[in-house]
Amino acid sequence: MSLAADRSTNGTAAAAVVLLSGGLDSSTALAWARAQGFECYALTVAYGQRHQSELAAAAHVAQALAAREHRVMQVDLAGIGGSALTDWSIPLPEQLNPGIPVSYVPARNTMLLALALAWAEVLGARNLVVGVNAVDFSGYPDCRPEFIRSFETLAGLATKAGVEGARFKVHAPLIAMSKAEIIQAGAELGVDYAMTVSCYQADADGRACGRCDSCRLRRDGFAAAGIADPTRYR
Repeated sequence: MSLAADRSTNGTAAAAVVLLSGGLDSSTALAWARAQGFECYALTVAYGQRHQSELAAAAHVAQALAAREHRVMQVDLAGIGGSALTDWSIPLPEQLNPGIPVSYVPARNTMLLALALAWAEVLGARNLVVGVNAVDFSGYPDCRPEFIRSFETLAGLATKAGVEGARFKVHAPLIAMSKAEIIQAGAELGVDYAMTVSCYQADADGRACGRCDSCRLRRDGFAAAGIADPTRYR
């Protein structure tokens, strides 16, 4: 599957707020948005995640992919807890288990998209781009197509622009792709995956543990894509 072939009908001058974590998927989503001709405003959220090195990765990716602007917003989800990504007392599993894993962060994508929506309304943008995936993923409920559709409905009801007739579109170009397909498409779009950090417990230099669920999905994706894995492991 090629992202480059999945062209948007939006005008080339249209602005889009792109959620950019610094990981593989969100970086590919930013490259896709740029290929569609969007003027990209990249938004990274520091929410108290244990893998803080992804924030530096996001800055490098935003610059490399020529984002119009890159902002980092602070939200304290660690104060809520309930996830192994924000609470260091909860160990990250090193194998897949049935059900939604402890790496799920309660309401994270709802919060991230809400921030993106707010910035989009201020910018006059009507497009949001997010790198969620419902194929090779960890089973998070807020990565599903029905969540994306529901958020579009919410955007029309919860904003001044929406009430006045604007229509917001949430683009999730990776949602039906395997990890291998994402990597192949991103490579075609010029994404340098060596810049990205996917590991849930990457160290301060961005080196991956090689054991967590995210590392496993990433490593298997590169193998299936037939592309050398540029991940730096510790």
